[in-house]
Amino acid sequence: MLPAVARSLGSSRYAAAPDLGLPAARRAVVLLVDGLGHEQLLRRGGHAPFLRGHLAAAPALDCGFPSTTATSMGSFGTGTPPGTHGLVGYEVLVPGEERVFNELSWERGPDPRVWQPHRTVFEELSDEGVAVTLVGPGFFQGSGLTTAALRGARFRSGSTLAARVTAAADAVRASARALVYVYWGDLDKVGHVSGVASWEWGDELEAVDRAVAQLAARVPADTAVHVTADHGMVDVPSDRRVDLAHERDLLAGVRLVGGEPRGTQLYCAVGAAPDVLDRWRARLGDSAWVASRAELVDSGWFGAVRREVLPRIGDVVAVMLGDGAVVDSERMRPEVLRLKGLHGSVTSAERTVPFVSLPPRTA
Repeated sequence: MLPAVARSLGSSRYAAAPDLGLPAARRAVVLLVDGLGHEQLLRRGGHAPFLRGHLAAAPALDCGFPSTTATSMGSFGTGTPPGTHGLVGYEVLVPGEERVFNELSWERGPDPRVWQPHRTVFEELSDEGVAVTLVGPGFFQGSGLTTAALRGARFRSGSTLAARVTAAADAVRASARALVYVYWGDLDKVGHVSGVASWEWGDELEAVDRAVAQLAARVPADTAVHVTADHGMVDVPSDRRVDLAHERDLLAGVRLVGGEPRGTQLYCAVGAAPDVLDRWRARLGDSAWVASRAELVDSGWFGAVRREVLPRIGDVVAVMLGDGAVVDSERMRPEVLRLKGLHGSVTSAERTVPFVSLPPRTA
């Protein structure tokens, strides 16, 4: 969707991008609400009267696979699929180093400009004279994921949602031609801890809805405001989790485990992948689609895959289809094991995200 926004701003470099029905605008603000799935917004719309009033004209977009923040930010920021930008999961193999790293935290991660070498939409727009600003928490500035997926923007920090609305309104007013990107992550945090069916999630959605209404009222009249997300979420009961700590036979032939509980990626010993595939298919049955890397790549799940990216994808991937998950209580921290809301798979609840677009008030 970001190339479509760039096109609406008159970018010649994105003139051929899908327009998604966006009218031309001199300025735009894009608010990404982490964890705001399209289905959750429809189901809990009573908590979001402002957004609900625009949902009829709002398409549901597909965030792709895996439905996880790091991957989605790569797709959002570059306008390319995961196989091209290379951010193919939450935890992924660093080829040649025999370890996985977390693409969200980027702790001990590789050079983000090498890991994701393609120019971002922000870089392209900046070269065309558009003032691009990223508004988020202070620790985003210069982080690995920001550098990999969102480089090219000037940074403004804000610790609260109200502060980010103010920063966005100020930034968009500062230039006659501008794009401001705002990130808000608390809805995702509440969903993980309390679940998307919880009253806490509804309360946070109300706060987001009020902020969107305030933002729309405060930007200049020639500014479009767009609201989207990186993924949705499902609640996973504790009795629907396969714990690898108690089923160690599933790890026979597995060198490393990556991905996340709803989309587990297994890096196998040489020659062991077929046996691992059969063993996981037998154990998970109809609750998951267990596939080889070749099956996933050939089916286009990651889009066109660069040669350098191919080994980052698990030899075997277990994609949960119902409300289950795969965890490892020996490896995962207790607070991670307690999370109620999860994502990373291909269900529509996880993969579809809203795209609410408020056109400029004046032509």
